[in-house]
Amino acid sequence: MGLDEDALDYHREEPPGKLEISTTKPTNTQRDLSLAYSPGVAAPCEEIAADPKKAYDYTAKGNLVGVVSDGSAVLGLGDIGAQASKPVMEGKGVLFKRFADIDVFDIELDQDDTDGFVDAVAAMEPTFGGINLEDISAPECFEIEDRLSERMDIPVFHDDQHGTAIITGAALLNALDIADKDIEDVEVTFSGAGAAATATARFYVSLGVKRENITMVDIGGILTEERAAAGELNHHHEEFTRDVPEGDVADAMEGADVFVGLSVGGIVSQEMVRSMADNPIIFAMANPEPEIGYEEAKSARDDDVIVATGRSDYPNQVNNVLCFPFLFRGALDVRATDINEDMKRAAARALADLARQDVPDAVRKAYGGQTLQFGPEYIIPKPTDTRVLFEVSSAVAEAAVASGVAREEIDLDTYRERLEARLGRGREMMRTVLNKAKSDPKRVALGDGDDEKMIRAAAQMEDEGVADPVLIGERDAVEDTVADLDLDFDPDVVDPAHRDTETYAERLHELRKRKGVTRREAEELVRKDPNYLGSVMVEQGDADALLTGLTNHYPDALRPPLQVVGTEPDSDHVAGVYLLAFDDRVVFCADTTVNREPDEDVLAEVAQHTASLARRFDVDPRVAMLSYSDFGSVDTEGTEKPRAAARRLREDPEVDFSVDGEMQADTAVVEDILRGTYEFSDLDGPANVLVFPNLEAGNIGYKLLQRLGGADAIGPMLVGMDEPVHVLQRGDEVKDIVNLAGVAVVDAQDEE
Repeated sequence: MGLDEDALDYHREEPPGKLEISTTKPTNTQRDLSLAYSPGVAAPCEEIAADPKKAYDYTAKGNLVGVVSDGSAVLGLGDIGAQASKPVMEGKGVLFKRFADIDVFDIELDQDDTDGFVDAVAAMEPTFGGINLEDISAPECFEIEDRLSERMDIPVFHDDQHGTAIITGAALLNALDIADKDIEDVEVTFSGAGAAATATARFYVSLGVKRENITMVDIGGILTEERAAAGELNHHHEEFTRDVPEGDVADAMEGADVFVGLSVGGIVSQEMVRSMADNPIIFAMANPEPEIGYEEAKSARDDDVIVATGRSDYPNQVNNVLCFPFLFRGALDVRATDINEDMKRAAARALADLARQDVPDAVRKAYGGQTLQFGPEYIIPKPTDTRVLFEVSSAVAEAAVASGVAREEIDLDTYRERLEARLGRGREMMRTVLNKAKSDPKRVALGDGDDEKMIRAAAQMEDEGVADPVLIGERDAVEDTVADLDLDFDPDVVDPAHRDTETYAERLHELRKRKGVTRREAEELVRKDPNYLGSVMVEQGDADALLTGLTNHYPDALRPPLQVVGTEPDSDHVAGVYLLAFDDRVVFCADTTVNREPDEDVLAEVAQHTASLARRFDVDPRVAMLSYSDFGSVDTEGTEKPRAAARRLREDPEVDFSVDGEMQADTAVVEDILRGTYEFSDLDGPANVLVFPNLEAGNIGYKLLQRLGGADAIGPMLVGMDEPVHVLQRGDEVKDIVNLAGVAVVDAQDEE
């Protein structure tokens, strides 16, 4: 089955289309309905009638964008009309929601009169927080955007013009830096003189390119003053006419530093590329066939050629989804009246800066494990990089406030956290812990310190102020990796081969001599096993916490800390805990990594440790001891263990959290079951700490919840150790390492 047929099936599958309306408030009872509609809806109506600004408080206006088109210039399809453009506009709505959590009504206007179009859109201002104009032909699109921006008191943005301008602007800033060229000196040639090309040229001038250094070519050739005088050009073109001889694309490209293609495919040859200045920059963005292919352009000459296209199968894809969702997110959140040049420049510079940062593992995986690193083949971020949301939107919001078009002030740090929370409840929960960690960073030893992921995580910890990382590994390997990754990071490295470890070996021998470890063996262990060296460093106070296990089996990495650091006083057991964050709740699952067949004593300890962990995340613990029976409905040795553990905890006067069990998993988390059938339960709400009866159940349970329930998972967090130690899972990503480092630092703060 071909792509076209797959796409038709995709769109016609029930329900047809790609968007639907969903409610955001309860509508289950008569009272709910009376609040949602008559008679309760009268109250917000009266408030808004008295003060129109309150529409942002009582309706969805502040998060609603109208995607409006007449279907006169649909990408790759041309003038197909309003009705036929609807799948494209729905698709635009999908991207707004997927990338920036913005709701959309798509509006297709069967209106070919500019006055009528402008009047229709302007009349919808009470509905929307912003207007995204889409697929409207030039030159009408210029007039429509200008007139609507003048008439409406909400942001109006024509993505076909400005989206490409902003993204290629970011690419231009980075490409010029790599090519060591000054933006004020470069000669830029444009192939194409439509809406996107004109807006992009204007934006480049805003970034610093000199207007007189821009040569623009349309189907009739170079835009010259002679052609303008002859009446061949419209007034939008006249600002880019030049007093030069007439010519074509080949003539315009000769000696140029930058080529920007927004025209048709296949019109640029390798010979034209060879005629350009040293280390040229080529943005060939015609779709689906670029003006010149990526590989063809790269191989045209021996020096460095930086190439971007609109295609996803080559590096440096110029994709408008990197811009419009996040530009509108920032504009909406400060209730901006306009999207001005300051906001556009802020978006471009934020994108350029993000491309210079370390790329998350999730993004690398999405692109087949490619090594994505700032350089000629990575000058703009990938669309799947979730950091674009809080980097670009916060920059746009800040620029809106600074330039005077915002109606709401923001605290930038708080706003960034709000944006990050839109990426998932897990991000929101971790931000609480990371903020605590930043308030008083601690020294965290990192086993596997010469592993690339660990080095990248260490650089991120230091950059964000989460921890003071200490890499345990081979110094030369660490420094080589730092250089290869071009990290701005001066690592603190403990290299056992070049470090006096005698004191650590002596301490390890003292701790383990009656467990069969000789002095010589102790020396070997601290020199060759970072898990032992890191454990002794923590035990001796030379590090405040230890993270390890990235390249080991979990039991092998856990054993040394248990032998050296040991458990908390009055505790005999540790446990592995995962935090699972859903849209509407958070649960802590224990034990998921350590105790195979716990008895009632172990289960009780695990519950206490996990309840303490929950409080570090500002969660008031409600603990359920899980089983396959409810409160004695089945009486076996297996069900008696969680029942006895729950009874012991309830009877302990020092236990300051609610706990009950044994109970089935749905009883624990569904309030109607808990309250309706088991009203005697000591839990005062659905459980948020789930203690599983054995390791098998715990591991299966948390993985099912994560995968089928769509939860964000944080962990495994090791609880019950005498000093902060956490053991990573093999294959953990950089963000997992940084998150656990934050948890370890908060552990260390609590130890003090």
